[in-house]
Amino acid sequence: MDFPILELMAGEFPSGLREIPQPPKSLNYRGLLPSTDLTLLSIVGSRKYTTYGKQVVDDLVSGLAGYPIGIVSGMALGIDSLAHETALINNLYTLAIPGGGLSDRRLYPATHKKLAFRILEAGGGLLSEFDPDFQATRYSFVQRNRLVAGISMATLLIEAGDKSGTLITARMVADYNRELLVVPGSIFSSNSKGVHQFLKLGATPVTSSKDILDVLHIETNLKDSSQLSLILSPVETLILSHLAEPTHKDDLIRKINLPTNEASQILMLMELQGHVKSEQNIYRTNL
Repeated sequence: MDFPILELMAGEFPSGLREIPQPPKSLNYRGLLPSTDLTLLSIVGSRKYTTYGKQVVDDLVSGLAGYPIGIVSGMALGIDSLAHETALINNLYTLAIPGGGLSDRRLYPATHKKLAFRILEAGGGLLSEFDPDFQATRYSFVQRNRLVAGISMATLLIEAGDKSGTLITARMVADYNRELLVVPGSIFSSNSKGVHQFLKLGATPVTSSKDILDVLHIETNLKDSSQLSLILSPVETLILSHLAEPTHKDDLIRKINLPTNEASQILMLMELQGHVKSEQNIYRTNL
């Protein structure tokens, strides 16, 4: 199966990929390439995400709906696929850069072929420097990562252990002089250790969609962004349903039936976003 090819020397690459060190000579693609009117945001993170990680993706990507933003990721298990799925749900353009070729039989991981087809059906795209029938290998993912890091103006890191392969992409973002955004997590979570390493090194902390829009220099429509910030996930809705009156944190966690660490992280995020407020572990709704 033959796919359209972009040639570096012909100036056909997305602008970000023309600027990275040792760019590929050509790229294969399927579907639609991102419009030059879109600002691209790459999203990367752990393959084994927590409830908090899913909550973060749902909340932040939903808050970008309606803005000229495209979501880029690697179509891998975990945060990558969540980023694509949430972009589709919110009618945002999304571009997947898998670690192998783009033929149907080589799309990786195989469990995400349906996701790839949904991306194409929704007007998104698939991009790869590998031949269409190239089978993904351990080393091809590192090559792929430089495209994810280089194509976007900024990359958002959501959950990563201290030995996560995602950190390779984060280092590339810094090397390419792109913006690295990180979502703080619990100091008790192993999935936050890699994120906090980059936070200490000067990465930009993100706790709301507005933070992302500010970094991307996209002007927010106050009326629309206010409405978007009130799009709640099922977990947030459940939490608020138990806050008809002030409730102690321990009682609240028991009612929503989530592990303490995950519930604490979600409550922290909701408080940062202004959905709830707390004093001496007593939580109240702030909506």
